[in-house]
Amino acid sequence: MTSLDLQMDVSDLTAAIVDVESVSGNEKALADAVEAALRALPHLEVVRDGDSVVARTDLGRDERVLLAGHLDTVPLNGNLPSRREGDRLYGCGTTDMKAGVAVQLKLAAALSEPSRDVTYVFYECEEIEAARNGLKRIAETRPELLAADFAVLMEPTGGLIEGGCQGTLRVEVTARGERAHSARAWMGSNAIHAAGAILDRLRGYEPAKPVVDGLEYHEGLNAVFISGGVAGNVIPDECVVTVNYRFAPDKSEDDAEAYVRSFFEGFEVKRIDSAPGARPGLDRPAARAFVAETGAQVRAKLGWTDVARFDALGVPAVNYGPGEPTLAHTKDEFVELPLIADAEERLLAWLR
Repeated sequence: MTSLDLQMDVSDLTAAIVDVESVSGNEKALADAVEAALRALPHLEVVRDGDSVVARTDLGRDERVLLAGHLDTVPLNGNLPSRREGDRLYGCGTTDMKAGVAVQLKLAAALSEPSRDVTYVFYECEEIEAARNGLKRIAETRPELLAADFAVLMEPTGGLIEGGCQGTLRVEVTARGERAHSARAWMGSNAIHAAGAILDRLRGYEPAKPVVDGLEYHEGLNAVFISGGVAGNVIPDECVVTVNYRFAPDKSEDDAEAYVRSFFEGFEVKRIDSAPGARPGLDRPAARAFVAETGAQVRAKLGWTDVARFDALGVPAVNYGPGEPTLAHTKDEFVELPLIADAEERLLAWLR
């Protein structure tokens, strides 16, 4: 079995974790190594759930904070084993998010007497369909393991604090017509042509930029798929435009759907997928201390992350990790080694 030495430098530990391949659904070897390393620490209670691992201190502190990171990566692209070039570590999962996992493990080893009780969560299957997400499963079956006053999801943020997250909604907007032979088009009504009005509305959309808990979010409404057509000699009677709405966390999923239905008034609108946003919760004492101690710049998270799962449990959460998000899932993914050490130092300062 692979073993992880939590006494090694955080950069070396990151490389060791990266070199344990853990594409979504194949996290067992890494989960085994993480579990074994944590069980060797007497100040932690450790629970294994599938290929997810939860470790907790229980010191009776006034506050409990939670640090979470996923163990899986996207499929390999000829980018393992890891390699170093100067201050960069290259390899699958370096930035998303094994550097963050390494920081979590270093903190777990170093903090036998933290200023707040700490829960460390390492979970599987974040990069694939939500039904297999380990954090989702634990939230549904063992929510007590995720109880906390504040959570930090170690997603890559380039060392910045990204508060909350946007919600996401996908709808199908349908234009109707009437079939006819294309040689006698005037006897029918072309649904694909009618869909031009849907696209016109999208071109005219002006994104809202609401301020939520002091952070400015930037909404988006975009066509992501379009489908229509019957045959090469048939006027189509249906055209469907799939639209994705990224909305600020001051709206619920129902609010978002109501807005989209109003925006496309006159067309059929069918909701096919949605996930709620999450407010930053930066007014909580632990969150204020986190911002003060880390000294990191704070901005809104423009995207959806698992912080929304914590928000659904009543736990405010932020994203904070050493990786650069624009490099995630790329063949030449890398992480800047000084940023990993910096994240470790800042989080130690917060929790000591």
